[in-house]
Amino acid sequence: MVNNRIELEKALEYLDNNQDESLERLFEILRIPSISTKNNNKKDCLKAADWFVQQLKDIGFKASIRKTSGHPMVVAHFENDGPHFLFYGHYDVQPVDPLDLWDHDPFHPKIEDAPKGKIIKARGASDDKGQVMTFIEACRAHIKTSGTLPCKITILLEGEEEIGSPSMSNFLKANSEELTADYSLVCDTGMWDNKTPCITTMLRGMVGDEVTITAANRDLHSGMYGGVAANPIHLLTKILSDLHDENGRITLDGFYNGVPELSLEQKKQWDNLNFDSKAFLSDVGLSNVIGEPNYTPLEKIWSQPTCEVNGIWGGYIEPGFKTVLPSKASAKVSFRLVGSQVPSKVLKSFRKHVISLLPSDCSVEFNEKAGSGASSLPINSPEIKAAEKALKDEWLVEPRMVGCGGSIPIGDHFKNILGMNSLLVGFGLDDDKIHSPNEKYSLSSYQKGTRSWARILFNLSNI
Repeated sequence: MVNNRIELEKALEYLDNNQDESLERLFEILRIPSISTKNNNKKDCLKAADWFVQQLKDIGFKASIRKTSGHPMVVAHFENDGPHFLFYGHYDVQPVDPLDLWDHDPFHPKIEDAPKGKIIKARGASDDKGQVMTFIEACRAHIKTSGTLPCKITILLEGEEEIGSPSMSNFLKANSEELTADYSLVCDTGMWDNKTPCITTMLRGMVGDEVTITAANRDLHSGMYGGVAANPIHLLTKILSDLHDENGRITLDGFYNGVPELSLEQKKQWDNLNFDSKAFLSDVGLSNVIGEPNYTPLEKIWSQPTCEVNGIWGGYIEPGFKTVLPSKASAKVSFRLVGSQVPSKVLKSFRKHVISLLPSDCSVEFNEKAGSGASSLPINSPEIKAAEKALKDEWLVEPRMVGCGGSIPIGDHFKNILGMNSLLVGFGLDDDKIHSPNEKYSLSSYQKGTRSWARILFNLSNI
């Protein structure tokens, strides 16, 4: 256990003096095209896992590759006194398509000048290899200068995050004794802006369903059957439109069970962020804020549940007209969840809603998208306070406590399977273009991110 502040200063000095070597290690892993969704890249995923194992072994971790039904996990341990933390990240990346929109080879990383400073451009630079390496480089600095880490650390890296982590739940259950720690650390989130770090204290959960309504046993001539036979597109659009009332409130029975009121302290913090909803929407060509009028835009994004239609299809959609009544119509619907909303109960209520509005001579099929619950942390917990001080010391501004409109299922898995909360600190920016051509990661995010984790580990060890 390192509790002498001189040891922290040595680690920070090491990071400053070894930036070129650190960048070269990051570039090495960025060159590996570990695309998890493509079978052709299966060997590359294994290569990336092996690369991390070797890096962790080199700095003193006991590390190994663990097989799963899909891409392997990397598990590494550094034994020490004091509290035990599990760090999670992922080494797989998204496909690079469309390739012609990249201005260079996505797996040949390079540094470029940009309006807000230098950037690292490559697939995986921000999501999530660059973020993972900030933590590993912080560990390297402590070990190289003190011979140890400030606390006991376990590292878990997966290779299937970009395809929904199909192996994760079973892996955690099978290895719960080995992986359970006092707290988990996740670096897969972002900053408030390029100079202001943040801690994500709320994550929404999610569940989804694909619904297909079948009416006639074949497509019908609209001149012969129109106005007499059921049109599944009409049925489906009516069912979907009835999911919200005129104020945007979701109408499903029991949907708001488990949705908490936002605390006055949290509400005040969010109000002080001065979120510019007009600028937020103008970036995507819109101007009007929709939804329930008694909630602020940030509350709608971070602390309120949603119901959204993500896709809808049916009938003839090619050029020209084919005047038919289609036999089938389908839609994909997803729900973002908050508080203690239960994914299975939300799904059950949705299906009940669909069936209740279906004529007796029509049928419906459902195809569930596996769900996860929401998670939240008390903003005054010791772990939050330790990270808050570390970030302030590094960035010289007060870090923001924020929610996240998206979902990170691993937080729900850690809570429900391993029984531990997750501290989410990341250094990505909104314009990093993750999942898109020309993904990038700010050089300052990488370099100050490593220093931030060095500070956070030190502060956590002294809780």
